[in-house]
Amino acid sequence: METVKGLTNLQLELLKIFSIPLKEDQLMEIKALLSRYFAEKASEEMDKLWDENNWSDETMREWAQEHMRTKSNQ
Repeated sequence: METVKGLTNLQLELLKIFSIPLKEDQLMEIKALLSRYFAEKASEEMDKLWDENNWSDETMREWAQEHMRTKSNQ
């Protein structure tokens, strides 16, 4: 499918699906639904990375203690 410059395939599909006006509460429900969907996908990816890299609670504690700031060039 060819996309219009600046719009993603998701945006184009949503424009087609929701070409009718929605009530504010319906819009809020859909926003919440989409937010949950993308949050779940991000969580799944983090779980996958966690397993693939054998990370643990100790790994997280070590990261929290790391000093990663660098000196300014000024």
